[in-house]
Amino acid sequence: MADFIKVTDLNRLAKQVLAQCDPLNDVIVCGEISGFVRHYKSGHIYFTLKDENAGVKAVMFRSQARLLPFEPQNGMQVLVYGHATIYERDGSFQLYADYMRPFGAGAAQMAFDALYKKLETEGLFAPERKRPLPAVPRCIGVVTSKTGAAWQDVQNVIARRWPGVQLLLAPVNVQGLEAERSIVAGIRALDNDPRPDLILVTRGGGSKEDLWIFNSERIARAAAACRKPLVSAVGHEIDTTILDYVADLRAPTPSAAAELCVPDRREMQRKIFILQQNIQNNIQNRCRICYNKVESLSTGQAMQRTRQAVQRRAQNLAAVSEAVQAQSDRRISAAQAQLQSAAALAASLNPYGVLARGYTVASVGGTVTAVDHLMPGQTVTLRGDKAEADCTVQTVRKPERNATL
Repeated sequence: MADFIKVTDLNRLAKQVLAQCDPLNDVIVCGEISGFVRHYKSGHIYFTLKDENAGVKAVMFRSQARLLPFEPQNGMQVLVYGHATIYERDGSFQLYADYMRPFGAGAAQMAFDALYKKLETEGLFAPERKRPLPAVPRCIGVVTSKTGAAWQDVQNVIARRWPGVQLLLAPVNVQGLEAERSIVAGIRALDNDPRPDLILVTRGGGSKEDLWIFNSERIARAAAACRKPLVSAVGHEIDTTILDYVADLRAPTPSAAAELCVPDRREMQRKIFILQQNIQNNIQNRCRICYNKVESLSTGQAMQRTRQAVQRRAQNLAAVSEAVQAQSDRRISAAQAQLQSAAALAASLNPYGVLARGYTVASVGGTVTAVDHLMPGQTVTLRGDKAEADCTVQTVRKPERNATL
């Protein structure tokens, strides 16, 4: 009896043989999508790639499928990058796709139109979303290849027009399998950096296939979510991508984008010079107008009326001053008279004034004493105006009322 192997072993052996075939390990297959299915749980996509004579089953796992820059559709002509081998369980020959892009004008336009309609419906192209660029940015973030001509063009134009601005480069791949992820990461990194005032996403010219990456939905959504104004400058003037519609401003070339992002220092100097001249002329005109007004007032009726009004007010002021002075004089005279009367009254009540008229005052022990209070034998001090005398009382008698001195 002949030797045999199991089906599992057969399929495994066939897979090993195919794995050793280099052309099948890195292959690009062109065909039309048929039977397209996206698994709602796993995110894997399954389809058949066919031409007019044959077909091959194909699968793209979720990790690669979510990076696709377009939405595959049945009937779309595509290029599939990947490797071919056998699925051991079913023994079916399959193409495992790592990347896919539309092929041919019809397929590419179909993918472009589908994504355009989807994003337009969501409002990502709405004019009211567009933000103005800062008039004089201090820092510009640039998302492009550090070795590309676009980066050199941007640097040259900025240095010529407005050399004071800082350029912050986020170096990315602008084509190839990693371009989409790299560009999205560059936009997000500059958006999170506090330094840039705006972001420029750019690359130089190329074929439609080279520029197709900028029709990526992920790049478009990263641009739409950017909090800073974003300028798109991809390819040449005739090239238009989905990113151009999402961006706040679209420039036809990298050099044109650099010109739109910064002012021209020569033009700014010219405007400042004109502004200075206008200010100077305005000041001179105002001075001339004021001088003419003063001249007209000094020789005209207005000046005469002003002079008369001032004279009337001066006369009124003089009259009021005289009245105030007269009232003040009257009050001073009245006050002086009252003061003199009070002084005279005070003088008449001064006991020492009586002594000056020849009278004396009797006191015992320094206390003024009435005569009827004296006792014989007491020593009494008699005080006059100019002298005092100590006397001894011999007799105290009361004179008759009718007696005369």
